[in-house]
Amino acid sequence: MHVEVDVPKCVASGQCVLLAPDVFDQRDEDGLVVLLDDTPPAELHDAVRESATVCPAAAIRLVES
Repeated sequence: MHVEVDVPKCVASGQCVLLAPDVFDQRDEDGLVVLLDDTPPAELHDAVRESATVCPAAAIRLVES
C-alpha cells in the first residue's frame, strides 16, 4: 500500500490521526494533515483504509499493491 495526501483538500477534521496515528499527524499551526509513513506496514492497512473512507474532504488516496 502507498498512501498519498492532498494537503490543500484537507479540512483538518483529524479523523485520520485518530484512526491511524502512526501514519498521519496534523500541523500545529493549522491542523492540516501530515503524512508520517507513505508505505505503512500491513498491520496498519485496515486503519489507513478506514481513514481514507471517513475523511470528509477525500484528501487521502491509497494505491494498493
